Amino acid sequence: MPSTDFYRLKRLPDYVFETTNRIKAEARAEGRDIIDLGMGNPDIAVPKHIEEKLIESIQKPGTHRYSVSRGIHGLRKAVCAYYKRRFHVDLCTDTETIVTLGSKEGLANLAQAVTAPGDVIITPNPSYPIHPFGFIIAGASIRHIPANSPDEFLAALPRTVRHSVPKPTMMIVSYPSNPTAQTVDLEFYKQIVDFAREHDIWILSDVAYSEIYFEEPTPSILQIDGAKEIAVEFTTLSKTFSMAGYRIGFCSGNKHLVGALRKVKSYLDYGAFTPLQVAATAALNGPEEPIIEIRNIYKKRRDVLLESFGRAGWDIPAPKAGMFCWAPIPDHLKDMGSVEFTNLLLKEADVAVAPGIGFGEHGDGHVRIGLVENEHRIRQAGRNIKKIF
Repeated sequence: MPSTDFYRLKRLPDYVFETTNRIKAEARAEGRDIIDLGMGNPDIAVPKHIEEKLIESIQKPGTHRYSVSRGIHGLRKAVCAYYKRRFHVDLCTDTETIVTLGSKEGLANLAQAVTAPGDVIITPNPSYPIHPFGFIIAGASIRHIPANSPDEFLAALPRTVRHSVPKPTMMIVSYPSNPTAQTVDLEFYKQIVDFAREHDIWILSDVAYSEIYFEEPTPSILQIDGAKEIAVEFTTLSKTFSMAGYRIGFCSGNKHLVGALRKVKSYLDYGAFTPLQVAATAALNGPEEPIIEIRNIYKKRRDVLLESFGRAGWDIPAPKAGMFCWAPIPDHLKDMGSVEFTNLLLKEADVAVAPGIGFGEHGDGHVRIGLVENEHRIRQAGRNIKKIF
């Protein structure tokens, strides 16, 4: 039998969430009611006008043919209009934006497009897993920077570049952060852009949660002068409009990186199903009220979670954005580590969360709690957890 010791798979550890998912499945098979705050899977209904446009489009026979790998023109035009309206950033419809099958696919395929074996990539830690592992699959070496705060990430950059051989070719930034829910201002992005231009490093920015903010609107790195010379930004409709299953995302910014992704994608796919792209166009061109409504739902859930978990004896910092709380493990249970603590919540409180170690070793003192259940269920989770504490 040929060897099954495949090279790329050897670089991928077992997915830490699989253990939690197995325990969760076993509990449900026993008939237990699990309050699932683990996966960031939106439960809010897609706005009605988007559904209606999808139905209208899907009934047209021509929309069932092959689509366009880089995205239909109307959707790319809508992306550019969104950036102009939201961030006052001008983008070229043909060369500076491309539609992806969700931001995750775009991130992974851009890594395939621009990475040579042994390239050094700077990634924050903790971080969304595709950020490092998209490049690991592509053959890169990863330099993890502790990112418990934006200031910590900035402070570590000079040392990281100085002691990397070969010199890093790309860095990843992602704010609002998944999993930490941290946010940054334009001054942070200015420092990142200045540093990257000085050291000839590409920047990949991920702003998947840019519209789920609870205080000031979150910025885009493309707002910084000169950013388009060295940066692209990924975003998605998954969270903004609860369209996770539609798999519609975008990569915008530097024309060379967008062009590289476009070339690779032209070999790999024919684009998302056209009616999904038409619905996405309606989302971006549509009214702002549904976005505000979804944002307010997450804010109310955040407030209920902080209050109910606080009554249980678990004080959790209030996130300024995103659909997660990044919760430190209580001091008297911290020695358990995030996986054992997560399993304790599942087994003893029927509450599922995501272990912080799944986002990097610097996340092991935390768990990620998703705002993906209604307020009643979140209060019930607080009561269940109180029994443990």
